[in-house]
Amino acid sequence: MTRPAGPLAIGIDVGGTKLAGGVVDRYGRVSGLTRADTPAGDPARLRDVIVDLVEELAAAHPVVAVGVGAAGWVDPGPGRIRFAPHLAWRDEPLREELARALRRPVRLENDANAAAWAEYRFGAGRPGGDPLLLVTVGTGIGGGIVAGGRLLRGAHGFAGEPGHQVVVPDGRPCGCGRRGCLEQYASGPALVRSVRAAAAEQPAAAAGLRELVGDLDRLTGPLVTTAARAGDKLARDAFDQLGRWLGAGLADLVQLLDPELLVIGGGVAEAGELLLAPAREAYRQALGQRGRLPVAQLRAARLGSLAGLVGAADLARAAAGQDPDPHSPARDRATDEGS
Repeated sequence: MTRPAGPLAIGIDVGGTKLAGGVVDRYGRVSGLTRADTPAGDPARLRDVIVDLVEELAAAHPVVAVGVGAAGWVDPGPGRIRFAPHLAWRDEPLREELARALRRPVRLENDANAAAWAEYRFGAGRPGGDPLLLVTVGTGIGGGIVAGGRLLRGAHGFAGEPGHQVVVPDGRPCGCGRRGCLEQYASGPALVRSVRAAAAEQPAAAAGLRELVGDLDRLTGPLVTTAARAGDKLARDAFDQLGRWLGAGLADLVQLLDPELLVIGGGVAEAGELLLAPAREAYRQALGQRGRLPVAQLRAARLGSLAGLVGAADLARAAAGQDPDPHSPARDRATDEGS
């Protein structure tokens, strides 16, 4: 077994339904992986769960910093979560609270930004993936942008939110307060919603799904993936529909940002080609004449569900001045962003 290469940092990835934590070394390798359910409606309880995970990991490893990647609009300067569509955080001073409880340096980052950084440093972005745009497809749709070796957040820290571009005017209501956002049509909940709607319209075709889960109210994204891999038509059709929405949204992002590389990650993306194949096809079609010019390659994320905690830990290590490489882009970025 490879020994972790220090200095070590803890990364915590806070999603809408699950938390994951691990100890990350300088090469992005993870040890001591642990998970917990997300108490999404209780900010105090959620903070306590994060503290418990960190203390569990720190008891077995000498760590120099803690990085937290959180779903929501994160202001990294003061370390506050201004708003989280799928969690109960509202202007939450999370970094200050965690640093006080843990007595360690804490860095707070948007979860998709952290994942983008991890893919740039250790995953799909190596080599030559700059500028890189990561789009995460899970409970919602997040994103992160790396350009010139730096993580780009925008003027107020909230850049990289592709899930909240409106794709259907006056469409489905979104937790962000708008209507018709992309994540209402191309996320994990959208996948499940699509299968349930199809099953209601085609009850005979849903026999296989009912055999798999019994009550379709218990259907989840992973179960849809299992059914699709087994050849279930309704599940595969739902992935095709989700992929078409996602591919069209990616084409719009390319028109705006012109990245070198598009990386698709998140829990739904673990379905692999079930999602990526229709997304690539829709992406090419939606590009129109822009597709005749050099255009970003679409690539699957390599770090999977670990990307968020790996990136959060790497950024925390750099912000604490503990990056072993003085020329590391992580250190440059952390210094330039002034956190």
